[in-house]
Amino acid sequence: MCGIWALFGSDECLSVQCLSAMKIAHRGPDAFRFENVNGFTNCCFGFHRLAVVDQLYGMQPIRVKKFPYLWLCYNGEIYNFKQLQKQFGFEYQTLVDGEVILHLYNRGGIEQTASMLDGVFSFILLDTANRKVFLARDTYGVRPLFKVLTDDGFLGVCSEAKGLINLKHSTSLCSKVEPFLPGHYEVLDLKPSGKVASVELVKFHSYKDEPLHAACDTVETLPSGSFDIETVKSNIRVLFENAVRKRLMAHRRIGCLLSGGLDSSLVAAVLLKLMKEINVSYPLQTFAIGMENSPDLLAARKVAAHIGSEHHEVIFNSEEGIQAIEEVIFSLETYDITTVRASIGMYLVSKYIRKKTDSVVIFSGEGSDELTQGYIYFHKAPSPEEAAEESERLLKELYLFDVLRADRTTAAHGLELRVPFLDHRFTSYYLSLPAELRIPKNGIEKHLLRQSFEDSNLLPKEILWRPKEAFSDGIASVKKSWFSILQDYIDQQVDDLLLEKAAEKYPFNPPRTKESYYYRQIFEKHYPGQSNWLPHYWMPRWVKATDPSARTLKHYKSAAQE
Repeated sequence: MCGIWALFGSDECLSVQCLSAMKIAHRGPDAFRFENVNGFTNCCFGFHRLAVVDQLYGMQPIRVKKFPYLWLCYNGEIYNFKQLQKQFGFEYQTLVDGEVILHLYNRGGIEQTASMLDGVFSFILLDTANRKVFLARDTYGVRPLFKVLTDDGFLGVCSEAKGLINLKHSTSLCSKVEPFLPGHYEVLDLKPSGKVASVELVKFHSYKDEPLHAACDTVETLPSGSFDIETVKSNIRVLFENAVRKRLMAHRRIGCLLSGGLDSSLVAAVLLKLMKEINVSYPLQTFAIGMENSPDLLAARKVAAHIGSEHHEVIFNSEEGIQAIEEVIFSLETYDITTVRASIGMYLVSKYIRKKTDSVVIFSGEGSDELTQGYIYFHKAPSPEEAAEESERLLKELYLFDVLRADRTTAAHGLELRVPFLDHRFTSYYLSLPAELRIPKNGIEKHLLRQSFEDSNLLPKEILWRPKEAFSDGIASVKKSWFSILQDYIDQQVDDLLLEKAAEKYPFNPPRTKESYYYRQIFEKHYPGQSNWLPHYWMPRWVKATDPSARTLKHYKSAAQE
């Protein structure tokens, strides 16, 4: 986890502009570098480092003797950099995994580079010999990237939008800041003036396709063409274990978020098993957050005892949660209702990890609900085919919702997130399975995933088959959910008349509830006029829902009553 920032063709003094780079200092608390580009006095890079691999030579922009004309600023982890070195005979100058980007580009250009990277990344690559700038972002957008490009060719790029919104330019303040699309790369021409012109934006990977880098994966070819249930279950286990194993690459201590739900519990159990296999010298720390006696705390305690982790519980009260709302929205750069709710717990647990422990690389269960149809509303899907389409839509939009939440809440406290459920090889295999295999069965969502680990003894049966809890609900007690606590507080803060006129004040994505209005007010205070960063609110489908909380759905209520 790092913070990257770059400008090309700035009309304003760079020493003034670089103050914007400091807005993302939280992403890299270990070191900072600001570097001008030789021959282009109005172009520069800014980099905030969180040292996770190669403590000595990991500063950026990365430049190596072999390619003096290449400059690279990247945020991410490339898990197959050693396999690629072996396959192509690359000679690395550092131990930095991202160095492979320079070698791949030199060998086969930007298309092959982006397609061959197994990992999570966003990067800015400058080739001064050919006068090109390249931007790229991983398939699911696990690592964030924003850009602003003016009509006269001034380009700003940053890990978070907050590092771009106050940039100065000769015409005006740069306002058209937008997220860079996941799974894409962009080619831009660099003019002698330092200004740029976009040449093309290309989608290099679709999550349904097996990635190009699968050819040099550590897992050999799997039995394919057969959808025999035992073969499928075995492949799911092998690929998921491989997804966790490759993410063990770190020189800093590894920890794991643990809500006691299926996803984080599976990640924690497999992670601990693999850490023991390679004789990691320290115990795995797991972290749960909730209000006193919340379902998540109780379930996580059970999982931690079963797997034998060093377990930490973070207990917060409603006042602490409410007090965190504004800083959470500032960190997130969104006003989406369910994202804000779910982020508060994750933000507070990340704060605890940073202050009270030495764990820095944090595993988590994001992506599973979208991939394995874990949301409760999937029970209402009209057909397996429509459920599969919805699953793909959710994966495509992850960078706007759950992946955004997971990145910003952890990065706000200088932690690095790892999400094995979004492994390219694992997701492409899961999505290749027949639609009817992936739907909820016997009233239980994620049935296939649960079934695949049933005989592994990794988790207690009651955890493996525990029904879905929304993170924002599981951290509160059953009697009163976190979303009702929030709504009761906000009801006193927002006047009825304000809500009535909400559509006039905020015509784009108008708030329909007081809670939504409250979040939007805070967002507009920090990011005025940027409401288009969120194309639409996250809401369940196939049900007449007015609130995204799982607790408002009929299926949840009947399960709770039973």
